Amino acid sequence: MSKDASGEKSVEKDYSRSASFRLLLRLVTPYRALAVFTVLALLCDITGMLYIPTELSALINTAVSSTDASGMLAHGISMLVAAIVGSGGCIVSYWLASRLAARVGRDMRVAVYEKSLELGGYDFDQLGTGSMITRTLSDANVVQQTFLMTFIMLAPVPVICVVAIVLAFGIDYVMGWLLLAITLVMGVVMVIAVKVSAPIFLVLQGFIDNMNTRLRETITGIRVIRAFGREDAERRNLDATFEDYARNAIHVNLVFATADCMTFFLMNVVEVLVVWLGADRVGVHAMQIGSISALVEYAMLIMFFMMMGQFAILQLPRAMACLTRASEVLAVEPRVRDQKAPAELAAAEPSVPVARFDHVSFRFADADEDTLRDLSFSLRRGEVTAVIGSTGSGKSTIAKMLLRFHDVTAGRIEFLGQDVRNVGQHELRDHIAYVPQKAWLFSGTIAQNLRDGNTDATDEELWHAVDVAQGAFVHELADGLDARVSQGGSNFSGGQRQRLAIARALARKADLYVFDDSFSALDYKTDARLRHAIRAELADAAVLIIAQRVSTIRDAAQIVVLRDGEVVGLGTHDELLATCPTYLAIAKSQERGGEEDE
Repeated sequence: MSKDASGEKSVEKDYSRSASFRLLLRLVTPYRALAVFTVLALLCDITGMLYIPTELSALINTAVSSTDASGMLAHGISMLVAAIVGSGGCIVSYWLASRLAARVGRDMRVAVYEKSLELGGYDFDQLGTGSMITRTLSDANVVQQTFLMTFIMLAPVPVICVVAIVLAFGIDYVMGWLLLAITLVMGVVMVIAVKVSAPIFLVLQGFIDNMNTRLRETITGIRVIRAFGREDAERRNLDATFEDYARNAIHVNLVFATADCMTFFLMNVVEVLVVWLGADRVGVHAMQIGSISALVEYAMLIMFFMMMGQFAILQLPRAMACLTRASEVLAVEPRVRDQKAPAELAAAEPSVPVARFDHVSFRFADADEDTLRDLSFSLRRGEVTAVIGSTGSGKSTIAKMLLRFHDVTAGRIEFLGQDVRNVGQHELRDHIAYVPQKAWLFSGTIAQNLRDGNTDATDEELWHAVDVAQGAFVHELADGLDARVSQGGSNFSGGQRQRLAIARALARKADLYVFDDSFSALDYKTDARLRHAIRAELADAAVLIIAQRVSTIRDAAQIVVLRDGEVVGLGTHDELLATCPTYLAIAKSQERGGEEDE
């Protein structure tokens, strides 16, 4: 590897680490007071744990050297008070740490989710749906659990080690050096374990993403898999993905198991050493016999908390990887952004088009040439404008630019007289009712789905929208508008989903209604009835219909014909049949298709 390449990797690693710490600081800062009280409670817990063996040592020494019952009683009462204080601190610190970790995890999930709402389709596709689910849920849970473990298991380690070693030196310098050596050996074991496990955790998160993506594809595409008899092939692909994850997970678990075994071995060795050397030091009158019990407790506390800290440290690389992945999402700059002071839409003069494309061109970020070139046409109230063209001609991109899912590369799009780039996305979309190419319904009821278009709509308005959308089947359902909808609307046919999606758009009172190939799953009679109803219902609004069937758009006031991203025809159905060869070819091919179907 060249020096330049290694330098770049080092810079990227440092940047990701700093980004992770910045995100963690951002998540914790709002809860500074809670963190401070958690630390204070932990200190009470630690004080109790370290004070008890000190008093126990004094109690034993008092009992051996004299029969002072009052002195022994005083030591016993001190131990009881220390136990109460320590137990109270332990309970409170666990409770506060749990609340703090839960809030940090919640805020991380909210931050990633809210950022995902800002991202455009291209940005979201670059990150991947499966990866976004993992970053929002699994990664946030890992950070939350690790944060809790850090407070409860890792934070007490340096305090306990330092104080216990100081107390050991106070008893006897030889035993103090012994506890210091024990601490250093345990520290080396912890560092080795972290160095070995850290890279594996980073790889492990990638495998979790792959599993999520593969499972999502398999579950959503199960009907296609069965239709083509691909069950065995998909099972092999899933098995391979699971095996990759299992292989790396086993490697990590081996690191954990090895570290555990070494720790327990060292604990037993340390106990023997402390008792053995302690007895020798008592024999030469360097210390009292009761001090052995205190030293054993100090050593066990150091070993125990370093072992617990080791568990937390082993989780830190994974948590840092999760924070890095969340930081990557939060650092993405959306390609479509609002102005600092966006313009507000106001009612325009009747002569002003609802929307106007003025020499608009568009190119995707990773494309070599424009998808759409030099588009110019207007959408007016009371008129239906249609767009037709072959697959890949850029029809749906027109709708997405109107809604500002993409911004134009050249030219401008005006809405109610304002350049859409100067209007806030939320404000713009409040004035547009959109039916996407793929009708998607959310789990819940029909009424809940329809009210996504208008939260204040009454039942009467919803039924009216259903009737205009030719949703007679809703009347036949036992629960009517309260009928359940499965995720994606999978319990309805394609045509029923489309009609419910159209009803959802009709429930909104908008200036522009956009139907992006929204009639493709309807039969010709339902299509005709629906178009007739829409023209009557939306007489005061502009309507844009994107379609592939000539029969769907033949009554439109103007039809825009696209070929390879360019407008090759603009006019009515009859005008285009006479002047546009592309439109004529589409119409004739569909007539032949209709005859063959008959």
